[in-house]
Amino acid sequence: MHQQDLKAIIDRYRTVTVLSHINPDADAIGTSLGIYALLKAYGKQVEIANYSIALPQHLDFLPNFSKIKYKIDYAESLIIACDCGSIDRLGFDLEGREIVNIDHHQTNQNYGTLNLVDPLLTASSHVAYNVLEDKFPVTAEVATCFYTALLSDTRYFTTNNVDEEVFAFAVELMARGAEHKQVTFNLTQRRSLASLRMLGKVLGTVTLHRDATVASMKAEQDMFAATGAKMSDIEGVVDYARSLVTVEIGILLVQQESHIKVSLRSKSQDISSLAKYFGGGGHKNACGFTLESGNIEEILDKILRKIDQL
Repeated sequence: MHQQDLKAIIDRYRTVTVLSHINPDADAIGTSLGIYALLKAYGKQVEIANYSIALPQHLDFLPNFSKIKYKIDYAESLIIACDCGSIDRLGFDLEGREIVNIDHHQTNQNYGTLNLVDPLLTASSHVAYNVLEDKFPVTAEVATCFYTALLSDTRYFTTNNVDEEVFAFAVELMARGAEHKQVTFNLTQRRSLASLRMLGKVLGTVTLHRDATVASMKAEQDMFAATGAKMSDIEGVVDYARSLVTVEIGILLVQQESHIKVSLRSKSQDISSLAKYFGGGGHKNACGFTLESGNIEEILDKILRKIDQL
């Protein structure tokens, strides 16, 4: 039913705008570029945009990466939002626009006219594939973009929600032309020097709390200045905190000019309510939130006190 609804909506519009969340990761970029390529192959007039100026450059191998703009040019287009749990994280003024919301976060706020949200799936690209593949052309370009999203969001098939369906999806994408070698090379072998220097500084801040069951790390503004690192350079760093043998919950606090971004990871405990309490969202074992700038130690204390209540 959703597939037919979505095709009917897309066919009703002359133009389509594909968006993803600010500070996009590989799932956001891969899903949105996959949908862009799919709609282009279908013959639609389509644009792709992201509010963030700094995009993760190691994803520039993906088809049509250079087509991602920082503004919306179509005034009356259908909006397709990818991998974004709340409308404010898209960054753009979308008042009065029809929105198709494609996501897999359990805390998604269902802000779309049509909400295609499946928290049981490991990547937004899997949701997109399920609702598009039988009505639209899935080319090799589309498959490569969707596969990049899947591989990244499952952390190379290591997350708790990986099952037979995930591997079946991966096999299907490879059968449709996804380039496994190309994707894995670009995701794992193209780190910037700034990211390594930043990693060293962040690891130097590791602190254990609550009988070593919680680990926190900080990425402060002076570290970014000293290393030249960007937000995309600390993607996945929070996983180092969670990887410690006694640790159940890992916390990364990232200090920016106007706000502090907090990433949370857990081995088994559902921490999505923790992120939701602070106005954020995500998955059971991977989530986060953003706060206006404040004292980073005070914010950490608030998080730790809330963890005590879990």
